[in-house]
Amino acid sequence: MIMNRLSLNVFLALMLIFVLTSGVFAQDTPPLNVVTTTGMIGDAVENIGREGVSVTTLMGPGVDPHLYRASEGDMRRIAQADVVFFNGFHLEARMSDVLARMGGRVITVAVGEAVSSEFLLDDKDYPGQADPHIWFDVELWMKAVEKVRDVLIEHDSDYADYYHENAEAYLAQLYDLHQYVIDQAERVPENQRVLITAHDAFGYFGRAYGFEVRGLQGISTEAEAGIRDVRELADFIVERQIPAIFIESSVPVRNIEAVREAARAQGFEVSIGGELFSDALGDAGTFEGTYIGMVTHNIDTIVGALLQEGK
Repeated sequence: MIMNRLSLNVFLALMLIFVLTSGVFAQDTPPLNVVTTTGMIGDAVENIGREGVSVTTLMGPGVDPHLYRASEGDMRRIAQADVVFFNGFHLEARMSDVLARMGGRVITVAVGEAVSSEFLLDDKDYPGQADPHIWFDVELWMKAVEKVRDVLIEHDSDYADYYHENAEAYLAQLYDLHQYVIDQAERVPENQRVLITAHDAFGYFGRAYGFEVRGLQGISTEAEAGIRDVRELADFIVERQIPAIFIESSVPVRNIEAVREAARAQGFEVSIGGELFSDALGDAGTFEGTYIGMVTHNIDTIVGALLQEGK
């Protein structure tokens, strides 16, 4: 459960936003029509834009952005948008051509470009590309949120103060979230901080919060895991006596189950520690359907499983 301090700060921030934004927009003021690729970006836009934006997110819960192809409906939504926000760094690999073509007609913004190159990790699957999963380091994601703020202010300058105040309140929540993840991670002894997941999405998380990270598949889920990959990961689990491994909401469960069976064949029982949200948020209307909820759920699940709490 998230700390009382964080919950209180979130509540106070929301109350401040309510007071500041009541009656800000005239009834005849049309909101900016914003399209985002992922739920993480959509959540940032909604927190900063609020009444000033109408947000359509193309990739919903459980959708793998690495494999997502734009539909005809998506093409229309993008063409009609005032602003399109996407992650970049080859995350939306199969939408690259669409976004490139639309870039000349619609404002398209890669929020990942707000992160300085010195803080980016390499993508092992695509030489010369950066690992796109920047949202797993909350401090890095705050840079993407600031990019969203700046773009909204630039394209709707009449309400610059409104967007700025919303962004400040949201960034304060994210700072508290970052501290919460640090505090939770430190509950796990350093030699036990090993995170094994379906694909290698948690590199930034591992670097920021002190976890050794192993993924069965590469950074992109386009690369299929083979028998050798399964066997090598199972060998590592048995050697290190890892108590739990994790499935992901947007990646098929069968691959991690194969690793578990391979470890079991060596006489070692590793548990499925729970489901993590990696490339997509949880269901709309739930706590996990927000970025803060996603990150909170993940760290609580990881720490609880590695410490074998409740067993």
